Amino acid sequence: MSIDEAAVAALADRRIGPEHKGMPPAYWGRTVREFRDAPPVLEQLETPVLTVDRAALTANIAVMAEWVRAAGVRLAPHGKTTMAPQVWAEQLAAGSWGITLATIWQTQVARSFGVARVLLANALVDPVGLRWVAAESARDPSFEFFCWADSVDTVALMDAHLRSAPDAGPIRVLVELGGPHGRTGARTVEQAHAVAAAIDAASRLTLAGVGGYEGALAHDRTAGGIRAVRDYLGALARLHRELAAAQRYPGPAVVTAGGSAYPELALEYLAPLSDEQGGQGVATTVVLRSGAYVIHDDGFYASMSPLAAPGCARPLRSAMHGWARALSRPEPGLALLDAGKRDLPFDEGLPVPQRIAGPRGGALDPAATVSALNDQHAFLRLPVGAELPIGAVVRLGLSHPCTAFDKWRLIPVIDDADASAPKVVDLVHTFF
Repeated sequence: MSIDEAAVAALADRRIGPEHKGMPPAYWGRTVREFRDAPPVLEQLETPVLTVDRAALTANIAVMAEWVRAAGVRLAPHGKTTMAPQVWAEQLAAGSWGITLATIWQTQVARSFGVARVLLANALVDPVGLRWVAAESARDPSFEFFCWADSVDTVALMDAHLRSAPDAGPIRVLVELGGPHGRTGARTVEQAHAVAAAIDAASRLTLAGVGGYEGALAHDRTAGGIRAVRDYLGALARLHRELAAAQRYPGPAVVTAGGSAYPELALEYLAPLSDEQGGQGVATTVVLRSGAYVIHDDGFYASMSPLAAPGCARPLRSAMHGWARALSRPEPGLALLDAGKRDLPFDEGLPVPQRIAGPRGGALDPAATVSALNDQHAFLRLPVGAELPIGAVVRLGLSHPCTAFDKWRLIPVIDDADASAPKVVDLVHTFF
């Protein structure tokens, strides 16, 4: 495993306090280890609270690990989804090639837990960050760091900053290919070739592959969205083959794409590059970077992921839920819950009411919906006459784990979200 297991285990020695939402005052001052020795059941926690379902989390890690293994590619899950070293450790133990991150600060968090291989799926032009990478690589030669560049100017700036770092060895850089109206990335294969030539000529950089993010070019599974993703992935594969044919790579190459929405298309276009050694004798590692799969959801990814589609033998399952209490029934057909934008994600869809929690709970009226979130309130719309007493707790299905975990420093892990009285079995620390 390429993570410091002792550092991860030491998280159990951290103390619980009032900064940890959902933790009742009776546990303040106790360590996580002490909490685990005598954990409460879910209903003993304060609301609102976000939970992780242990069984679903374990299953999701296994599903993706087996899927990429069968395809002959590697997985560097995007760590920004959870920013939880405990979860990263499980992903790495299941065979992940490394951890993907989005910022240099996130990379520094990963290094503090001994993550040995980081793929920074972004350009790095911050001078402090570049000098840190140079120093860290010199301190620990086993540390493998990759980042992206999408312009000649980016390459020139990186090289200039690194020339002032006395210990700077070559930093591995991937050419980032983008697409029209997308996010970052060279807009054409021809522009990407110019970036590759600049990396090749730089004194402190080495060309290590190509990469990009197809999810920036589509947000649905319409014919137009799928066509845009296919066109992009085809161009990315072409770029790699052309760089290999031109003998641009000084050594093995990495080809990386694949978020959590279109991973099967990334496999279709990129997996053959690994099988054929790049087509030009270049040893090629194809790396997917799916991140949301580990938690999945009941919203956007449930509708997008091919690993959640009807007919999947082992589909991904949502491993996160919100639990919120009815505070007020101020008018017929309306309940106000005690969870809002500060507690639950809303950028990829509002929470979905699923059931009334507790041994005496049960199904909500299927017409119930959350119509809006304020900072600390959810507007739950109910058919007139529907039962939901003040004080009742509602389980909410959520959409987009990346903007759920960032709202919580300590997340309870429960054994089974479908049980009438879920038991808390662990706590997960996040670093946002």
